[in-house]
Amino acid sequence: MSNPEYYCGVDIGASATKLVLVGDQGQVLARALRHSGFDYKNTARQCLAEAQASAKLKGRPKRTVATGYGRSNVDFAADTRTEIHCHGAGCFHDIGREISIIDIGGQDNKVIHLDDEGKRIEFKMNRKCAAGTGAFIEEMALRLNLEVSQLDGLAGSTAEPVRLGSFCTVFAKTEILSHLREGTPVEGIVRGAFVSVVERIIEMDPLEGLVVATGGVVAYNPVIVEILAARLGREVVVPMAPQFTGALGAALTARKLATA
Repeated sequence: MSNPEYYCGVDIGASATKLVLVGDQGQVLARALRHSGFDYKNTARQCLAEAQASAKLKGRPKRTVATGYGRSNVDFAADTRTEIHCHGAGCFHDIGREISIIDIGGQDNKVIHLDDEGKRIEFKMNRKCAAGTGAFIEEMALRLNLEVSQLDGLAGSTAEPVRLGSFCTVFAKTEILSHLREGTPVEGIVRGAFVSVVERIIEMDPLEGLVVATGGVVAYNPVIVEILAARLGREVVVPMAPQFTGALGAALTARKLATA
């Protein structure tokens, strides 16, 4: 039996590398995720090998598109596309209607607006400050001497967030130390940090219509989505694998390019 044709998308972020393989109908065949580390080229190759083994696929993908912070390091990619393009393509494939996408990354946030045909209307990115990103959450965990995996459970255990007035990550850490000295419950501090993340996102751009939330922060911290939905007063949709939407969009783009 011959090996089926398949297509590959790689999203190399500052924190994590995500890879998706899709078949000739755009169906997801396999996913792989690893810490990006310092050798992006090797990490991308390891993700491909893992995904191929999972799907029992041999040979090279018919076409590969790379995206993300380290997209130029994927030596088996024929093409590259921006994160904005790929996150839009991945989300529209899953949702199929007019949407506003929020992607919370390790080092930046994105707000992307698509029309009912999946065409990009507008987008905004925040690259100037770590506030509201995965890096901010990791810094808060470090300051509180907690594992990042503990934060969502703590934030969900209280409805009383501690107000963090500082927009800057550095100043927010100073605020947290002050709260700890005062004996403030740690769960309130964590929820306050999550509220701060949501506030930074809402400030970026008006979020109209159906809102879709993606990214690793969303995948591992569903309380952030709950807080966002409460602030907006309506449902926020989360795709099945929210940290893989960029890689999915890249894989679907690879398929489109190969079959054009």
